[in-house]
Amino acid sequence: MAGAPDRGRSGAARPRLRLPFGTRTGERAGERTGGRTGERLDGRLGERTGERGDGRPNGRLYGRRRTGRPTRLTAVGTGVAALVATVAVAGLDRLVFGGLGVVFGVGYLVICFQLAVRVRFADLLAAPISGPIGFAVALLLLGPVASPGVTAQVVALATGLALRAGWLFSGTGLAAAIVLARFVAQRRIHRAR
Repeated sequence: MAGAPDRGRSGAARPRLRLPFGTRTGERAGERTGGRTGERLDGRLGERTGERGDGRPNGRLYGRRRTGRPTRLTAVGTGVAALVATVAVAGLDRLVFGGLGVVFGVGYLVICFQLAVRVRFADLLAAPISGPIGFAVALLLLGPVASPGVTAQVVALATGLALRAGWLFSGTGLAAAIVLARFVAQRRIHRAR
């Protein structure tokens, strides 16, 4: 069952075999290499079909070519990333400098920027929402508390938010501005089409 000829680098036509449905990726590697999976072309295994020899596509991820774009986060992924990263930066600042100061604030700005850039278009609102939640959780877990008890925790959280309002509003505003810019740019692209 020979199909359309496949032209190689040498210009010679080679017959292409059509295999039945349900074949494995490793079996398809032999389709253009002369029928044998292990045959080499130009020193690389299965170069023509894009196979690297281990069954995974060469330069492809789930059937798509890899690009330089960052990985996109879902709404849940954005929330988890915000919590983990903000608590980690707060813990580092408290461990090294003994409190939550400039390192925590600058780290929060970087986290908000990354969240706004990496969130999916469908979940854009998650970036400016999850950043302040992570900020509050980090203050609740690692902020200074004068005395034990729930009331003391609430007072310490309110005090921490008030003292660090500049960092909180700056990071949240940065995330909101980036999200708004992405939304407007995407709408313009859709209108242009």
